[in-house]
Amino acid sequence: MLSKLSVRTSVAALAALGLLSAAPSATAAFRDSAATPAGAPATPAQPPSLDVTVKMPSAVGNRLGTGRQALIDAVSTDVLSRSYDAKGLTPKAAVSKLAGENRKVVVDVRTVSADWARGVAYIEAPRTHHGEPEGWLYIAHRKAGQWISGLEGDRDFADHVAKSPLVGKAERRTMTAYAQRRANPQQEASAAGTTAANTAGLLLPWMPDHYMTLTGGAHSHTGSTDYWSSLDFAGGNASGRVRSSREGTATSMCGAGGGWTRVIHPGGFSTDYYHMWNTTYYNATSIARSALLGTIGTDTCAGGAATGAHVHWSLRTYDANYNGQYTWLNGRTIGGWA
Repeated sequence: MLSKLSVRTSVAALAALGLLSAAPSATAAFRDSAATPAGAPATPAQPPSLDVTVKMPSAVGNRLGTGRQALIDAVSTDVLSRSYDAKGLTPKAAVSKLAGENRKVVVDVRTVSADWARGVAYIEAPRTHHGEPEGWLYIAHRKAGQWISGLEGDRDFADHVAKSPLVGKAERRTMTAYAQRRANPQQEASAAGTTAANTAGLLLPWMPDHYMTLTGGAHSHTGSTDYWSSLDFAGGNASGRVRSSREGTATSMCGAGGGWTRVIHPGGFSTDYYHMWNTTYYNATSIARSALLGTIGTDTCAGGAATGAHVHWSLRTYDANYNGQYTWLNGRTIGGWA
Protein backbone atom coordinates (compact mmCIF):
# COMPACT_ATOMS: atom_id res chain seq x y z
CA MET A 1 0.00 0.00 0.00
CA LEU A 2 1.08 3.53 -0.69
CA SER A 3 0.58 4.63 2.90
CA LYS A 4 2.73 7.73 2.60
CA LEU A 5 0.77 9.13 -0.31
CA SER A 6 -0.98 12.31 0.74
CA VAL A 7 -4.72 12.57 0.26
CA ARG A 8 -6.52 15.68 -0.73
CA THR A 9 -10.05 16.61 -1.70
CA SER A 10 -11.13 18.29 -4.90
CA VAL A 11 -13.85 20.48 -3.40
CA ALA A 12 -11.91 23.72 -3.59
CA ALA A 13 -10.66 22.97 -7.09
CA LEU A 14 -14.16 22.21 -8.35
CA ALA A 15 -15.55 25.32 -6.72
CA ALA A 16 -12.83 27.44 -8.30
CA LEU A 17 -13.30 25.93 -11.75
CA GLY A 18 -17.09 25.92 -11.82
CA LEU A 19 -19.22 24.17 -14.44
CA LEU A 20 -20.22 25.73 -17.75
CA SER A 21 -23.96 25.60 -18.33
CA ALA A 22 -24.07 27.41 -21.67
CA ALA A 23 -22.20 26.91 -24.90
CA PRO A 24 -18.86 28.74 -24.70
CA SER A 25 -17.19 30.83 -27.31
CA ALA A 26 -15.07 28.90 -29.80
CA THR A 27 -12.02 27.64 -27.99
CA ALA A 28 -11.43 24.19 -29.47
CA ALA A 29 -10.95 23.55 -33.17
CA PHE A 30 -12.86 20.77 -34.93
CA ARG A 31 -11.26 17.65 -36.34
CA ASP A 32 -13.69 15.80 -38.60
CA SER A 33 -13.39 12.05 -39.10
CA ALA A 34 -13.55 9.90 -42.19
CA ALA A 35 -16.51 7.66 -42.83
CA THR A 36 -16.43 4.51 -40.73
CA PRO A 37 -18.46 1.29 -40.77
CA ALA A 38 -21.30 0.97 -38.28
CA GLY A 39 -19.99 -0.15 -34.89
CA ALA A 40 -16.36 0.58 -35.77
CA PRO A 41 -14.29 3.26 -34.01
CA ALA A 42 -14.07 6.53 -35.91
CA THR A 43 -10.60 7.76 -36.82
CA PRO A 44 -9.45 11.38 -36.74
CA ALA A 45 -8.79 13.23 -39.99
CA GLN A 46 -6.85 16.47 -40.47
CA PRO A 47 -5.39 18.01 -37.29
CA PRO A 48 -7.00 21.22 -36.02
CA SER A 49 -5.23 24.39 -34.92
CA LEU A 50 -5.80 23.27 -31.33
CA ASP A 51 -5.19 19.62 -30.59
CA VAL A 52 -8.72 18.47 -29.81
CA THR A 53 -9.40 15.11 -31.43
CA VAL A 54 -12.93 14.45 -32.60
CA LYS A 55 -14.28 10.98 -33.34
CA MET A 56 -17.45 11.14 -35.36
CA PRO A 57 -18.95 8.81 -37.98
CA SER A 58 -19.68 10.68 -41.19
CA ALA A 59 -23.43 10.03 -40.86
CA VAL A 60 -23.43 11.76 -37.47
CA GLY A 61 -21.38 14.66 -38.82
CA ASN A 62 -23.75 15.10 -41.74
CA ARG A 63 -26.74 15.26 -39.42
CA LEU A 64 -25.05 17.91 -37.27
CA GLY A 65 -24.10 19.99 -40.29
CA THR A 66 -22.76 23.42 -39.46
CA GLY A 67 -23.48 22.88 -35.77
CA ARG A 68 -20.60 20.43 -35.44
CA GLN A 69 -17.97 22.89 -34.31
CA ALA A 70 -20.21 24.57 -31.74
CA LEU A 71 -20.97 21.16 -30.22
CA ILE A 72 -17.28 20.24 -29.99
CA ASP A 73 -16.47 23.65 -28.49
CA ALA A 74 -19.14 23.24 -25.81
CA VAL A 75 -18.15 19.71 -24.82
CA SER A 76 -14.38 20.22 -24.90
CA THR A 77 -14.54 23.42 -22.87
CA ASP A 78 -16.78 21.70 -20.31
CA VAL A 79 -14.29 18.82 -20.13
CA LEU A 80 -11.34 21.13 -19.56
CA SER A 81 -13.23 22.96 -16.81
CA ARG A 82 -13.56 19.64 -14.96
CA SER A 83 -10.05 18.27 -15.51
CA TYR A 84 -7.50 18.02 -12.69
CA ASP A 85 -4.66 18.63 -15.10
CA ALA A 86 -6.28 21.70 -16.67
CA LYS A 87 -7.26 23.49 -13.47
CA GLY A 88 -6.53 27.19 -13.39
CA LEU A 89 -5.95 27.35 -17.15
CA THR A 90 -8.06 28.75 -19.96
CA PRO A 91 -9.31 26.07 -22.36
CA LYS A 92 -6.85 27.22 -25.04
CA ALA A 93 -3.91 27.14 -22.62
CA ALA A 94 -5.01 23.76 -21.24
CA VAL A 95 -5.18 22.13 -24.66
CA SER A 96 -1.78 23.58 -25.53
CA LYS A 97 -0.27 22.28 -22.28
CA LEU A 98 -1.68 18.79 -22.81
CA ALA A 99 -0.57 18.71 -26.45
CA GLY A 100 2.93 19.60 -25.28
CA GLU A 101 2.80 16.46 -23.12
CA ASN A 102 1.66 14.39 -26.13
CA ARG A 103 -1.78 13.99 -24.58
CA LYS A 104 -5.03 14.36 -26.48
CA VAL A 105 -8.37 15.83 -25.55
CA VAL A 106 -10.87 13.53 -27.28
CA VAL A 107 -14.55 14.22 -28.00
CA ASP A 108 -16.40 11.19 -29.38
CA VAL A 109 -19.84 12.03 -30.82
CA ARG A 110 -21.77 8.76 -31.11
CA THR A 111 -25.44 9.55 -31.63
CA VAL A 112 -27.54 12.57 -32.59
CA SER A 113 -31.25 13.25 -32.88
CA ALA A 114 -32.74 16.63 -33.79
CA ASP A 115 -31.18 19.02 -31.24
CA TRP A 116 -29.58 16.34 -29.08
CA ALA A 117 -26.17 14.67 -29.13
CA ARG A 118 -24.41 12.23 -26.84
CA GLY A 119 -21.11 10.45 -26.57
CA VAL A 120 -17.90 10.22 -24.57
CA ALA A 121 -15.11 12.70 -23.90
CA TYR A 122 -11.78 12.11 -22.20
CA ILE A 123 -8.32 13.49 -21.56
CA GLU A 124 -5.50 11.04 -22.10
CA ALA A 125 -3.27 10.06 -19.20
CA PRO A 126 0.49 10.71 -19.45
CA ARG A 127 2.12 7.95 -21.48
CA THR A 128 5.38 8.03 -19.54
CA HIS A 129 4.16 6.53 -16.29
CA HIS A 130 1.30 4.61 -14.68
CA GLY A 131 -1.76 6.80 -14.56
CA GLU A 132 -5.28 6.68 -15.87
CA PRO A 133 -7.30 9.01 -18.11
CA GLU A 134 -10.07 11.35 -17.07
CA GLY A 135 -13.30 10.61 -18.90
CA TRP A 136 -16.99 11.49 -18.91
CA LEU A 137 -20.18 10.50 -20.64
CA TYR A 138 -21.91 13.60 -21.98
CA ILE A 139 -25.29 14.62 -23.36
CA ALA A 140 -25.67 17.95 -25.14
CA HIS A 141 -28.79 19.90 -26.10
CA ARG A 142 -29.02 22.68 -28.68
CA LYS A 143 -31.26 25.45 -27.44
CA ALA A 144 -31.76 28.79 -29.20
CA GLY A 145 -28.83 27.93 -31.45
CA GLN A 146 -26.41 27.14 -28.62
CA TRP A 147 -25.19 23.76 -27.43
CA ILE A 148 -25.48 23.18 -23.69
CA SER A 149 -23.15 20.40 -22.65
CA GLY A 150 -23.80 18.19 -19.62
CA LEU A 151 -21.03 15.94 -18.28
CA GLU A 152 -21.61 13.10 -15.83
CA GLY A 153 -22.18 14.55 -12.40
CA ASP A 154 -23.28 18.07 -13.20
CA ARG A 155 -26.78 19.48 -13.10
CA ASP A 156 -27.09 19.80 -16.86
CA PHE A 157 -26.29 16.10 -17.30
CA ALA A 158 -29.09 15.10 -14.92
CA ASP A 159 -31.50 17.45 -16.68
CA HIS A 160 -30.55 16.11 -20.11
CA VAL A 161 -30.91 12.49 -18.99
CA ALA A 162 -34.47 13.25 -17.90
CA LYS A 163 -35.44 14.80 -21.25
CA SER A 164 -33.24 13.50 -24.05
CA PRO A 165 -34.74 11.10 -26.64
CA LEU A 166 -31.28 9.53 -26.85
CA VAL A 167 -31.76 7.94 -23.41
CA GLY A 168 -33.94 4.83 -23.17
CA LYS A 169 -36.39 4.21 -20.34
CA ALA A 170 -34.34 1.57 -18.52
CA GLU A 171 -31.14 3.58 -18.91
CA ARG A 172 -32.93 6.72 -17.73
CA ARG A 173 -34.01 5.05 -14.50
CA THR A 174 -30.46 3.97 -13.70
CA MET A 175 -28.70 7.12 -14.84
CA THR A 176 -31.12 9.58 -13.25
CA ALA A 177 -30.85 7.88 -9.87
CA TYR A 178 -27.07 7.87 -10.20
CA ALA A 179 -26.72 11.46 -11.37
CA GLN A 180 -28.98 12.76 -8.60
CA ARG A 181 -27.26 10.85 -5.81
CA ARG A 182 -26.37 13.01 -2.85
CA ALA A 183 -24.53 11.58 0.15
CA ASN A 184 -22.98 12.99 3.27
CA PRO A 185 -19.25 12.12 3.31
CA GLN A 186 -19.11 12.35 7.09
CA GLN A 187 -22.01 9.94 7.52
CA GLU A 188 -20.53 7.60 4.94
CA ALA A 189 -17.13 7.76 6.65
CA SER A 190 -18.70 6.88 9.98
CA ALA A 191 -20.26 3.83 8.33
CA ALA A 192 -16.93 2.70 6.87
CA GLY A 193 -16.49 0.07 9.54
CA THR A 194 -19.89 -1.51 8.90
CA THR A 195 -20.42 -4.56 6.74
CA ALA A 196 -21.41 -2.95 3.44
CA ALA A 197 -20.13 0.61 3.85
CA ASN A 198 -22.70 1.79 1.28
CA THR A 199 -21.38 -0.24 -1.66
CA ALA A 200 -24.86 -1.28 -2.80
CA GLY A 201 -24.04 -4.92 -3.48
CA LEU A 202 -21.01 -4.40 -5.71
CA LEU A 203 -18.61 -7.24 -6.50
CA LEU A 204 -14.96 -7.02 -7.44
CA PRO A 205 -14.36 -7.60 -11.17
CA TRP A 206 -14.74 -11.38 -11.34
CA MET A 207 -17.46 -14.01 -11.03
CA PRO A 208 -18.67 -15.10 -7.59
CA ASP A 209 -16.60 -18.00 -6.24
CA HIS A 210 -13.60 -16.87 -8.27
CA TYR A 211 -10.79 -14.46 -7.42
CA MET A 212 -7.82 -12.51 -8.73
CA THR A 213 -4.64 -11.40 -7.00
CA LEU A 214 -4.17 -7.81 -5.90
CA THR A 215 -1.13 -6.59 -7.86
CA GLY A 216 -1.33 -2.85 -7.17
CA GLY A 217 -3.08 -0.35 -4.93
CA ALA A 218 -4.92 1.00 -3.32
CA HIS A 219 -4.03 4.12 -5.29
CA SER A 220 -5.70 7.05 -6.99
CA HIS A 221 -7.21 6.58 -10.42
CA THR A 222 -5.03 9.22 -12.02
CA GLY A 223 -1.83 8.37 -10.16
CA SER A 224 -1.94 11.75 -8.41
CA THR A 225 -2.84 12.50 -4.80
CA ASP A 226 -6.63 12.32 -4.89
CA TYR A 227 -8.69 9.60 -3.23
CA TRP A 228 -7.45 6.00 -3.24
CA SER A 229 -10.22 4.70 -5.49
CA SER A 230 -8.44 2.08 -7.57
CA LEU A 231 -7.02 -1.43 -7.42
CA ASP A 232 -5.05 -3.53 -9.93
CA PHE A 233 -5.86 -7.24 -10.33
CA ALA A 234 -4.42 -10.20 -12.24
CA GLY A 235 -3.93 -13.95 -11.83
CA GLY A 236 -6.12 -16.02 -9.55
CA ASN A 237 -8.60 -18.56 -10.90
CA ALA A 238 -10.72 -16.17 -12.97
CA SER A 239 -8.82 -17.04 -16.20
CA GLY A 240 -8.16 -13.34 -16.77
CA ARG A 241 -11.81 -12.62 -17.53
CA VAL A 242 -13.02 -9.24 -16.29
CA ARG A 243 -16.63 -9.06 -15.17
CA SER A 244 -18.99 -6.23 -14.32
CA SER A 245 -19.25 -5.53 -10.58
CA ARG A 246 -23.02 -5.27 -10.85
CA GLU A 247 -25.77 -4.84 -13.44
CA GLY A 248 -26.07 -1.44 -15.06
CA THR A 249 -25.41 0.58 -18.22
CA ALA A 250 -22.03 -0.06 -19.90
CA THR A 251 -20.07 2.20 -22.24
CA SER A 252 -16.79 1.51 -24.03
CA MET A 253 -15.00 4.76 -23.32
CA CYS A 254 -12.38 4.47 -26.10
CA GLY A 255 -14.80 3.04 -28.64
CA ALA A 256 -14.79 -0.39 -30.29
CA GLY A 257 -11.61 -2.32 -29.54
CA GLY A 258 -10.51 -0.05 -26.70
CA GLY A 259 -9.66 -1.44 -23.28
CA TRP A 260 -11.61 0.99 -21.09
CA THR A 261 -15.21 0.34 -20.01
CA ARG A 262 -17.45 2.23 -17.57
CA VAL A 263 -20.55 0.70 -15.98
CA ILE A 264 -23.14 2.86 -14.23
CA HIS A 265 -24.87 0.81 -11.54
CA PRO A 266 -28.08 1.28 -9.55
CA GLY A 267 -27.43 2.49 -6.02
CA GLY A 268 -25.21 5.48 -6.71
CA PHE A 269 -21.95 3.95 -7.92
CA SER A 270 -20.17 3.36 -11.18
CA THR A 271 -17.05 1.32 -11.88
CA ASP A 272 -14.22 1.73 -14.39
CA TYR A 273 -12.15 -1.07 -15.93
CA TYR A 274 -8.95 -0.23 -17.85
CA HIS A 275 -6.09 -1.98 -19.67
CA MET A 276 -8.31 -4.81 -20.98
CA TRP A 277 -8.07 -6.44 -24.39
CA ASN A 278 -10.56 -8.55 -26.38
CA THR A 279 -13.25 -6.25 -25.04
CA THR A 280 -16.96 -6.36 -25.75
CA TYR A 281 -18.16 -3.11 -27.34
CA TYR A 282 -20.89 -1.39 -25.35
CA ASN A 283 -22.58 1.92 -26.14
CA ALA A 284 -24.99 2.79 -23.31
CA THR A 285 -25.90 -0.90 -23.23
CA SER A 286 -27.84 -2.53 -20.39
CA ILE A 287 -25.84 -5.46 -18.98
CA ALA A 288 -26.30 -8.01 -16.22
CA ARG A 289 -24.26 -8.57 -13.08
CA SER A 290 -20.94 -10.29 -13.88
CA ALA A 291 -21.31 -9.56 -17.61
CA LEU A 292 -18.10 -10.22 -19.53
CA LEU A 293 -16.27 -6.96 -20.29
CA GLY A 294 -12.94 -8.24 -21.58
CA THR A 295 -9.68 -9.89 -20.56
CA ILE A 296 -6.84 -8.49 -18.45
CA GLY A 297 -4.27 -6.80 -20.66
CA THR A 298 -1.94 -3.88 -21.22
CA ASP A 299 -4.13 -1.66 -23.42
CA THR A 300 -3.47 2.08 -23.16
CA CYS A 301 -6.13 3.38 -25.55
CA ALA A 302 -6.33 6.61 -23.53
CA GLY A 303 -2.79 6.91 -22.23
CA GLY A 304 -1.07 5.66 -19.12
CA ALA A 305 1.25 2.68 -18.97
CA ALA A 306 0.98 -1.02 -18.10
CA THR A 307 4.01 -3.26 -17.73
CA GLY A 308 2.04 -6.49 -17.26
CA ALA A 309 -1.44 -7.75 -18.03
CA HIS A 310 -3.96 -6.64 -15.41
CA VAL A 311 -7.24 -4.81 -14.97
CA HIS A 312 -7.27 -1.40 -13.31
CA TRP A 313 -10.57 -1.25 -11.40
CA SER A 314 -11.90 2.02 -9.97
CA LEU A 315 -14.92 3.04 -7.90
CA ARG A 316 -16.81 6.24 -8.65
CA THR A 317 -19.78 8.01 -7.11
CA TYR A 318 -21.52 11.37 -6.97
CA ASP A 319 -22.14 13.21 -3.74
CA ALA A 320 -22.40 16.72 -2.39
CA ASN A 321 -18.64 17.29 -2.44
CA TYR A 322 -17.30 14.98 -5.14
CA ASN A 323 -19.26 15.81 -8.22
CA GLY A 324 -18.73 12.79 -10.45
CA GLN A 325 -15.40 11.86 -8.89
CA TYR A 326 -13.53 8.69 -8.04
CA THR A 327 -14.23 7.87 -4.42
CA TRP A 328 -12.37 6.31 -1.51
CA LEU A 329 -12.10 2.55 -0.93
CA ASN A 330 -10.86 2.62 2.67
CA GLY A 331 -13.13 0.63 4.97
CA ARG A 332 -15.55 -0.54 2.26
CA THR A 333 -16.54 -4.18 1.88
CA ILE A 334 -17.01 -5.14 -1.78
CA GLY A 335 -17.98 -8.65 -2.79
CA GLY A 336 -17.01 -9.94 0.63
CA TRP A 337 -13.54 -8.36 0.43
CA ALA A 338 -12.57 -5.50 2.74
